[in-house]
Amino acid sequence: MRIAVYAFDGISMFHLAAPQLVFGETARTDPGSSWTTVLWSAAGGEVGVGEGYKISGLVGPEAAADADMIVVPSWPEDLPPLDASLRQILIDGHDRGAVIVGLCLGAIPVADAGLLSGRSAVTHWAAMDALRKRHNDIPLDSLVLYVDHGDVLTSAGTASAIDACLHLVRERLGADVANDVARRLVVAPHRDGGQAQYTRQPVPVTATGNPIGELMEWAAQHLDDSLTVQHLASRAAMSTRSFVRNFKMVTGTTPAQWILRQRLDRARVLLETTDLGMDTIAEQCGFGSSVTMRQNFAATFATSPTSYRRQFRVTG
Repeated sequence: MRIAVYAFDGISMFHLAAPQLVFGETARTDPGSSWTTVLWSAAGGEVGVGEGYKISGLVGPEAAADADMIVVPSWPEDLPPLDASLRQILIDGHDRGAVIVGLCLGAIPVADAGLLSGRSAVTHWAAMDALRKRHNDIPLDSLVLYVDHGDVLTSAGTASAIDACLHLVRERLGADVANDVARRLVVAPHRDGGQAQYTRQPVPVTATGNPIGELMEWAAQHLDDSLTVQHLASRAAMSTRSFVRNFKMVTGTTPAQWILRQRLDRARVLLETTDLGMDTIAEQCGFGSSVTMRQNFAATFATSPTSYRRQFRVTG
């Protein structure tokens, strides 16, 4: 397995290192697999990384010409359009059977190359909206760590690159090798759930004096109340129909959906920062019961409140 990892000026050391770490350890764990990894850039030579160092000894685009896997481990944060030369390299690689991998923001150039049209994908949560606007024909899934179509793979934010690379090892060399690699790297061989666990949903910024904005601020402080649509509309001094229409114009979602997300976000904060029991958290967040909270939590974040607390509990 010949793996060509693309590097560009400004890329972070972590993004560049993640696939090399997993695939390099794979070669050491299972020498018979003959996995080799090479760094390449548009011009070869050296690139400067985001941490201020320079990495030299990179080869040029010829490294991708005979690679079995081409990895784009990230992309500049301003999300520039894909240049023609890299586009052709990705398309040519895909056409001859190479696996194309876009890790984190690297999903953007893979999408720009037309390799994800009509196919599901994932990227860093902060770039989901940008990718959705850029390619509205690509269904995006924020609740997964990676999406593998066999010939094209994309992964979610940052550390999910390790999960995606371990998955590639598991698919090609089996669970035993992947587990050995994970053990050597002291990481979980397989993680459930996605980046939705790690993102906070911001309250939309609204103009001062906007009745919807003022209502949202009030509701966020009274999540333990019975926040029915009728109650909210009355407080905003609007008819229910007018309130729902204006609320969706401001937030892009319905009042019920917004309230649910606020309650779930509040639950996450309490799970992270307090020792309160599940019943108490459910009551303070307005769920009524811990069963209702658990059902909504699992449906949204693909994990249970108990598992979330275990993973993200803030300790002094």
